[in-house]
Amino acid sequence: MASGGRNVIQEFKAVLSNQKIDLKALRELCFSGVPCEGGIRALCWKILLNYLPLDQALWEAFLKKQRDLYAQFLREMIIQPGIAKANLGVSRDVTLEDHPLNPNPDSRWNTYFKDNEVLLQIDKDVRRLYPDMAFFQRPTDFPCQLILDPENAYETLRKRVEQTTLKAQTVNRNRSGVTNVSSPGKALNLYPSNEYEVLPNGCEAHWEVVERILFVYAKLNPGIAYVQGMNEIVGPIYYTFATDPSSQWKEHAEADTFFCFTSLMSENRDNFIKSLDDSQCGITFKMESVFSKLKEKDTELYLKLQEQNIKPQYFTFRWLTLLLSQEFLLPDVIRIWDSLFSDQERFEFLIPVCCAMLTLIRDQLLAGDFTTNMRLLQDYPISDVHAILIKAKELQDDL
Repeated sequence: MASGGRNVIQEFKAVLSNQKIDLKALRELCFSGVPCEGGIRALCWKILLNYLPLDQALWEAFLKKQRDLYAQFLREMIIQPGIAKANLGVSRDVTLEDHPLNPNPDSRWNTYFKDNEVLLQIDKDVRRLYPDMAFFQRPTDFPCQLILDPENAYETLRKRVEQTTLKAQTVNRNRSGVTNVSSPGKALNLYPSNEYEVLPNGCEAHWEVVERILFVYAKLNPGIAYVQGMNEIVGPIYYTFATDPSSQWKEHAEADTFFCFTSLMSENRDNFIKSLDDSQCGITFKMESVFSKLKEKDTELYLKLQEQNIKPQYFTFRWLTLLLSQEFLLPDVIRIWDSLFSDQERFEFLIPVCCAMLTLIRDQLLAGDFTTNMRLLQDYPISDVHAILIKAKELQDDL
């Protein structure tokens, strides 16, 4: 088995050593799973997610350009607004345009406060990313020097969250526009659990890096901004890049993750946009595709689910939108993503994977009532992703 593993690594190294990478050959290899050793997976994902060009001669200049661009985003979207906010208390000559209470919807401060709403949602989600793993709570070996530079006296995202949460919890407006004033005393105990304590100055936890990536993405993509669940998509990519054994790559995990996440979202964003739900690229169409595939492959099971009125949106919405990231442990999610990323149609393969997950528990589903079956589907019982992927491939090939 070990020699087999070594052979696979040799095959990957052979494909990755070509000056111009053969994408078809790389996809075929990755589809069956990428070795964990030597940072191979991180490199393959950067190519499969259309980040790194296929010509290796271009890599050095390309990476420098992208990482400089990301640093520019941090300056414009986090540091400069933070400096302006910090200076507000110092400066006496504040014009109306610059005043935080300026009612003009285009005012800089209006944008700042709107951004804070997005930031709070991101913060809540990233703090609980993979709670069963210590990784995201640990400090990164490469905290962002630009962000932590003591020369920059500015309001950091960390500070913004602390201050905004206190204000937001004091005045909490519900959807009908009624304002409920809660006791400010409650606001102080934001995150009672010790595991969410913020690290000392000069250190950053991995979840704080993920928070920054999502905040910059939201600022650059106002049409979609941030939707709950995006944290589950960025987490496995960042984890893969931030655990690369090569410090040359690991040091730039944040910028590289940002661009790979952006590329992945450009293909997956339709699942997050409500107005597209019923279009062919929207999530409703994909959910129905899982059931039509099931009807074609296992009519008995399909009819049973129909009879119990178990609709695809009850469980496949989460499976499809989050690319199964909440159904399995992180190493298994990463293995599934090897196949998803290397499939030429990318998310087409997700349909047979979901269908395979149903057929592999068909006996339990056929025997269960509505409640039992819903529990099974919302807390999927099989952890052997290898068996699921083999079954999915059979379903895909067996047209």
